[in-house]
Amino acid sequence: MVEVANVLICGAGIIGLTIARQLVEDGYEAITIIEKEDALGLHASGRNSGVLHAGVYYSPDTLRAKSCLKGNMLMRQYCRQHGLPLFESGKVIVAKNEKEIPILKELFNRATANGARVELIDERQLAEIEPAAVTCETALYSSDTAVVDPKAILKSLYDGLIKTGKVKILKNTEFKGLKGSKNCMTTNGEIEFDTFINAAGAYSDKVAHAFGVGLDISLVPFKGIYRKLRPERAGMIRASIYPVPDIRNPFLGVHFTKGIDGSVYLGPTAIPALGRENYGILKGVDSEAFEIMRRALVLFSENPKFREVAFTEPKKYLFKYFFEDARVLVKDLRPEDVIPTDKAGIRPQLVDWKTKELVTDFLVVKDGSSVHVLNSISPAFTSSMDFARFIVTNYIKNTT
Repeated sequence: MVEVANVLICGAGIIGLTIARQLVEDGYEAITIIEKEDALGLHASGRNSGVLHAGVYYSPDTLRAKSCLKGNMLMRQYCRQHGLPLFESGKVIVAKNEKEIPILKELFNRATANGARVELIDERQLAEIEPAAVTCETALYSSDTAVVDPKAILKSLYDGLIKTGKVKILKNTEFKGLKGSKNCMTTNGEIEFDTFINAAGAYSDKVAHAFGVGLDISLVPFKGIYRKLRPERAGMIRASIYPVPDIRNPFLGVHFTKGIDGSVYLGPTAIPALGRENYGILKGVDSEAFEIMRRALVLFSENPKFREVAFTEPKKYLFKYFFEDARVLVKDLRPEDVIPTDKAGIRPQLVDWKTKELVTDFLVVKDGSSVHVLNSISPAFTSSMDFARFIVTNYIKNTT
């Protein structure tokens, strides 16, 4: 049998679900979401740190900047309305040395331009907010940063969509290609659609290429591995402690995050990975590994910023180097305080092969009756509800 949908969404991660929710609010019906897994949250949407960012890092003219703080407020409101866990924690960004202070002030300027509530604080104020944190002279305090339970949010969105009777979510259904211009082939048969929305996350470039879209861009996966504090030492961290990032690259560095359950995770890294689902050392390495390695080698030879990441990040597989990154952020951290965890994630980073540069913003491409959400990197979870509204208003209403 051939399924029929007014709107077909590929991917039931946070972007796919929030777009579907916005479509329902705007009066759309007969929406189908296909999801290749048998459960939600098995990849980026369920493996992130749960931090709701507050518009600190992003240049004001970007989609990430425009959607982050609004998305933060909408997500916090959603959690309150639905009784979901919400830890309105705030966070501090600390400087390791004097050289990082100008970058910290640049982050303050960006955050202020984005409408975020931030302040530069001295070491005495930092000690009152986060006693274990260490900084050089000054730190940045973001009061609107919060922490949520991503899987609880995904489940709530899923349940809410099903209850409307306007959305069908087909699990174990993988996109396999097109048959004609408006017929999608899947592992469970064909689906005819009027509008197609690509929200496939780590596979969004492959889906776009099937439509002939974005042929000069593709993803290079980066692995984020975590460790955690021993439960008896978790009390040393009140909320979140971040380093000053290298703002030339879209990675935030190893940091401390206190989660909803009181556990404190350290990480993630940004290690070039060998697969889109390469969560373990070899787990998730498939036939695409050689092509991913080729892309990484091209970047290594032609992009100095990537080359620096490739030199520094893989060492963090080793405890010594991971620990050194974490130790400089806090007082009295001992090696025995840090224990392994199986938590890991993949950041599907889009690369523009014309320029050999990492794409640092969200990217939405419309082609006829299809809309492709590409490079849904952090803060995609935070931004999702506002970003979904932006996509529906600017791309989908003009398509249907």
